[in-house]
Amino acid sequence: MSMKPLQQLVRPNIWALKPYSSARDEYHGVEASVFLDANENPYNAPYNRYPDPLQEDLKKALAPLKGVRPGQIFLGNGSDEAIDLVFRIFCEPKEDNVVAIAPTYGMYKVCADINNVAYRPVSLDEDFRLDAGKLLAAADGRTKLIFMCSPNNPSGNDLDRGEMEKVIENFPGVVVVDEAYADFSAQKPFRTELDRYPNLVVLNTFSKAWGSAGIRLGMAFAQEDLIGLFNKVKYPYNVNQLTQQQAAEMLSKRFDVEKWVKVLLRERDQVMAAFAELDVCGKVFPSDANFFLARVKGADAVYAYLVRNGIIVRNRSRVELCGDCLRVTIGTPQENNCLLGALRAYKAEGGSR
Repeated sequence: MSMKPLQQLVRPNIWALKPYSSARDEYHGVEASVFLDANENPYNAPYNRYPDPLQEDLKKALAPLKGVRPGQIFLGNGSDEAIDLVFRIFCEPKEDNVVAIAPTYGMYKVCADINNVAYRPVSLDEDFRLDAGKLLAAADGRTKLIFMCSPNNPSGNDLDRGEMEKVIENFPGVVVVDEAYADFSAQKPFRTELDRYPNLVVLNTFSKAWGSAGIRLGMAFAQEDLIGLFNKVKYPYNVNQLTQQQAAEMLSKRFDVEKWVKVLLRERDQVMAAFAELDVCGKVFPSDANFFLARVKGADAVYAYLVRNGIIVRNRSRVELCGDCLRVTIGTPQENNCLLGALRAYKAEGGSR
């Protein structure tokens, strides 16, 4: 099934929208040295100037590392900005709906609720595997978006690539594939397939493998016409100068990032193996991310015990299919040993501490 014409998918008011034109947009491509156009203070350089609204230098540096063209990149205030934008661009409030796997990242539903768009979760199976047919069956003529996250959060596993391709190829709307944890996975990322799939939006982030959650920089990759819509709707200066500078510096440290990923994957396998041996552990689920999901005996009590001991994991017990499950992020060897040591002590004390 081919994608509907883009104009049929986009909200009519967004299609007709004339975006705000910033001072920096109006002289684009011209070398200038005297800036008297934006009511800026001439002192305190370089922070007195508005940042590049399209982050062009950063995108040029990022593109070859991600295997895309600069025009196929949107940069935002975390991936959450890109998630919110797809709702605002494509979904008519109170009329349209979106479909997503369950369980998955909670911001998809939050953004749906904020934008007053119906949200249709479709359960994965008990091993968190995707059935493309079930996902497609949940869609109807008013379904504008389908969300898939791979590796998935909170389950940690890669979704089957063949099943994901079935969804992308057979849905006439826009498919959003969240690859926030793809740097930890051996699966080929979908961002390299943009020219094959005109309806695909792929999310990425600096928060995970790049160790830069504090700068709040998210990425969306798509064909140029889709990225043009993101740029049309976003706020004019959505990524500040400090974030752009720090991201550029991180790109020069990509070999450090590769080392971090290798260390975290090695630690992940060791911690998962040790966790599985704990008396409190019922099951450790496979992971392709920098975290893992584990079913434990009495998750609420174990979580509270860890908090009392200054160790914070994520209690996912109230998430669909995740009863009595904790999500554990891989930290430094010292942090990981602290967690395991505390849980061994919990076993020794019978959970009474």
